[in-house]
Amino acid sequence: MTTEKNVSFIAKAGGRLKGSIRVPGDKSISHRSIMFGALAEGTTHVSGFLNGEDNLATLNVFRSMGVCISDPVDGQLEIQGVGMQGLQAPTDVLDVGNSGTSMRLLAGLLSGAISKKHFNVVLTGDSSLSKRPMKRVTVPLQLMGAQVETNEAGTPPLTIHGGKKLTGIDYRMPMASAQVKSCLLLAGLYADGKTCVTEPAPTRDHTERMLRGFGYPVEVNNGKICLQGGGKLTATSIDIPADISSATFFMVGATIAEGSDITLEHVGINPTRTGVINILRLMGASIEVMNERDVGGEPVADIRVKSAELKGIHIPEEQVPLAIDEFPAIFIAASCATGETLLTGAEELRVKESDRIQAMADGLVVLGVNAQATPDGIRIQGGNTLTGGHVESHGDHRIAMSFAMAALVADGDITISDCANVRTSFPDFILLANQAGLSISD
Repeated sequence: MTTEKNVSFIAKAGGRLKGSIRVPGDKSISHRSIMFGALAEGTTHVSGFLNGEDNLATLNVFRSMGVCISDPVDGQLEIQGVGMQGLQAPTDVLDVGNSGTSMRLLAGLLSGAISKKHFNVVLTGDSSLSKRPMKRVTVPLQLMGAQVETNEAGTPPLTIHGGKKLTGIDYRMPMASAQVKSCLLLAGLYADGKTCVTEPAPTRDHTERMLRGFGYPVEVNNGKICLQGGGKLTATSIDIPADISSATFFMVGATIAEGSDITLEHVGINPTRTGVINILRLMGASIEVMNERDVGGEPVADIRVKSAELKGIHIPEEQVPLAIDEFPAIFIAASCATGETLLTGAEELRVKESDRIQAMADGLVVLGVNAQATPDGIRIQGGNTLTGGHVESHGDHRIAMSFAMAALVADGDITISDCANVRTSFPDFILLANQAGLSISD
């Protein structure tokens, strides 16, 4: 995977967002469509697939293990499933690039899928992913009987040993993490007995929804998710909604840029993902959710956003897991709000693709904002006129796109360094942003 540091964005000052756009397909659901389609019996048809580097990394992992997957064309692809026991030994290490979702979910899936096989697999990633914590998945996997090794720091690469019988466990997660939950459920597909995961707060439930879509029973009761090992997945058709995380940048941009009025089409509004809408509305944003419908078990809607005056708030901690990927953009909105915005209970942001708390605080200060990082969040004094300047994204796609939106209300151009990884989640970001009313070049 490429992560050249010489890719910079130059976002021109000013502008407003207008019209109707459809952002790319949901990254989380795209990952899972490949994983489940590969293990299913029959041919799975996918539309709306996000053709970004993270999802292509997952696709290539399964191709390396003998699964026939067509090249994505206009978001369409087909997966010829090999069944639960059909994965073959790869001839090399499995490189997932920058994708933490791929690394953590595959740790569980492959621990199960090779539990009756006589080969090992090694999962590796780029320099950013190689710094991210993996013991949160390897420790409970070891409780199930898996043998998964990290390096001394508890970070990738991961070595997963085949031939290790798994037994279901009843695991109470110490943190709210959809990746940990999904990892253990995927391992549980292959475990003897029942696997249960209890989460301390709701997290995205795409895994549970999609398992049911592939015909695998999942029980959910008061934050406890259980499944019985030894079943099978049956191929299906999946229509992936537009990614609310990608839509967030335009929601924030339209909210802060005077005269904006934009409609985001076919956006997934899974209730475990709508924290950004809830938080922005608490701040005073004008967000209208229209034409709600159900597509393949996932709720979808069109979202109309108009410019509005925002006020600072103490972000409710129960909303944090529901907006964990959207906070870089929310911090831009907070910088334009009247009064103080305080985020607490968000330690998870420090171990994303970058330390998103510190990286955003540093960048906001460059742009003239009074922003103070705290151990578990950030304090932002709003009401600012943002200046232009040169900010660092630290190779983090969400930070890069958030600062691009800040240029809408800045009094000078914003240059953003190290933006190559925008390709991981939003390959056409510059094109779509310019169509909507920004002026960005790379």
